[in-house]
Amino acid sequence: MTIRVIIVDDQAMVRAGFAALLSAQADIDVVGEAPDGRAGVSVARSTHPDVVLMDVRMPEMDGLAAAREILSPPPGVVHRPKVLMLTTFDVDDYVYEALRAGASGFLLKDAPPADLIGAVRVVAAGEALLAPSVTRRLIADFAASRPAPRRDRSVRLNGLTPRETEVLELIARGLSNQEIAGHLVLAEQTVKTHIGRVLSKLDLRDRAQAVIFAYESGLVTPGDA
Repeated sequence: MTIRVIIVDDQAMVRAGFAALLSAQADIDVVGEAPDGRAGVSVARSTHPDVVLMDVRMPEMDGLAAAREILSPPPGVVHRPKVLMLTTFDVDDYVYEALRAGASGFLLKDAPPADLIGAVRVVAAGEALLAPSVTRRLIADFAASRPAPRRDRSVRLNGLTPRETEVLELIARGLSNQEIAGHLVLAEQTVKTHIGRVLSKLDLRDRAQAVIFAYESGLVTPGDA
């Protein structure tokens, strides 16, 4: 199945470069572009993409506000694409907020071309894209300035088994499924099963929201990461 993508970025050269790279892939079709967040929301509504590549900082409407509108559409709008945030900086509070809003992850603009192509495919498949080294700093830095853990979230942790809680903690520390499997001496498929149960029990959309939940519940603190 072809992955439908739109690119939202205020730099024309960036849009053109990403479009050329992605369009060259047999399984990816760039169906639209926009120079700012407000136009990006409009293009997303009209083209129904599978993935939106969204720059963080833009005029008119920034990427965070645009992501919120796309991921929390008004009544009557049923299409909700995946949103992959693009940022120039490896630590950006806006990206944290975008993850909380439901974005599926983020990617640095200077990432190798293969990483961009792979990111689109990963996000389109319903997975979250979290670069461990960057994500740990991003969320830890933001969490360090946040108030005490939210009690409603800490209570919800009680519904997890000890093993599921352990898996959630390792996800929040930035470990991949393979790394979690090695750490816990489990089969990777077993780890995937545990992650699926964690997401279901906590009513979380994906791995990105699981990381944030772990911090906001107090399961993981900045020093742990």
